[in-house]
Amino acid sequence: MLRPLAVLLLLSTAVQADTADGAALKAMTWDQITAEARGGTVNWFMWGGADTINAYVSGYIADRLKAEYDITLNRVPITDAADIVNQVLTEKEAGVTDTGAVDLIWINGENFRAMKQGDLAFCGYTALLPNDGLVNWDNPAIANDFGVPVDGCEVPWNTVQFAFATDSAKVAQPPADMAALLDWIKANPGRFTYPAPPDFTGSAFLRHVFIHAAGGPEALLGPFDQAKFDETAAKTWTILNGIEPFLWREGKTYPTSVTQLNELFANGEVAFTFNYDPAQFGLAVDAGTYPATTRSFGLSDGTIGNTNYTLIPFNSPNKAAAMVVQNLLLSGEAQLEKAKTEVWGAAPAIEIARTAQQVQAGFAAIKAHPSVVPAAELAKAALPELQADWLTAIEKGWAEHVGN
Repeated sequence: MLRPLAVLLLLSTAVQADTADGAALKAMTWDQITAEARGGTVNWFMWGGADTINAYVSGYIADRLKAEYDITLNRVPITDAADIVNQVLTEKEAGVTDTGAVDLIWINGENFRAMKQGDLAFCGYTALLPNDGLVNWDNPAIANDFGVPVDGCEVPWNTVQFAFATDSAKVAQPPADMAALLDWIKANPGRFTYPAPPDFTGSAFLRHVFIHAAGGPEALLGPFDQAKFDETAAKTWTILNGIEPFLWREGKTYPTSVTQLNELFANGEVAFTFNYDPAQFGLAVDAGTYPATTRSFGLSDGTIGNTNYTLIPFNSPNKAAAMVVQNLLLSGEAQLEKAKTEVWGAAPAIEIARTAQQVQAGFAAIKAHPSVVPAAELAKAALPELQADWLTAIEKGWAEHVGN
């Protein structure tokens, strides 16, 4: 869900003037919007690396959209949302203002900032969605995406928090904190690695080391500070270069994606994998990909949590239908369905207490998967996401000082 090109950051931060269809939609009632949406098609560009997520979207969501609104949902699998950000930018530069190829994007972080700064997002409409009332916009972790105010430009879909996983039959006592993990890596050569940034999950691991080197997140919160970055970066590169000879293949190469890391773990080549979505560990166990003794865990000094969203580009020709999709995704029923461990196990982006009683009962009845660390346990030590400028500088520095 990451990776914009730097050129996007140079674009104007002025509010995008509404296209004619966008302005008209914001003047409609919800009933008028759903009437406008009926019979439409939504091209949803989203990461396609998890069969369970794909099945939920192409099955449960698509089926409901067709049955209730006669909307056709076309799920377009991608590996990197930055490619789609750049596609929308290219369309804008070519003067394509109302016939874009993209109707909806699964997005967050740097890519959202790029879309917002580049005037590429449809904004100011989210309060029109009936299910917007289920969202706690007073929560800064919802109202801000990697430190960037959402401002009605995207709709939350899931909340996640980073977790590690290991085979408890082989690692009975996993490292308790980042310092212990770094020590474990040196004591167990070849048994650990991480995907090379800019892979989304590899970049997240890198930020955990950066926060550890800083002594905690407090010094890194807020706008980018070059002096603080330089001080912390020097410590970070020393740490990462220090463990490099002890990594898988002696650090001479890194996995290119979290998918490759997962394969290494599944094959027993490395002892740990990690993910922003701990539910994926349980799903992999149920699929027979990971051993039943797989257990996930957080760190006592914290792991990073964030929210991911869906966004409608400014030049989508099917904005009304895309809004209907977003509203369905926010519904208590759809959030409950994807929270089921056998479906996805995703944490909701809405306040469960605001949903209907039967939805609340459904959430209460969900049984935790033994391989998945409870979200409440992770939340006891949650770290905030750094603002996007920090991410860009950290990844650039890694490529220059470690990845080279």
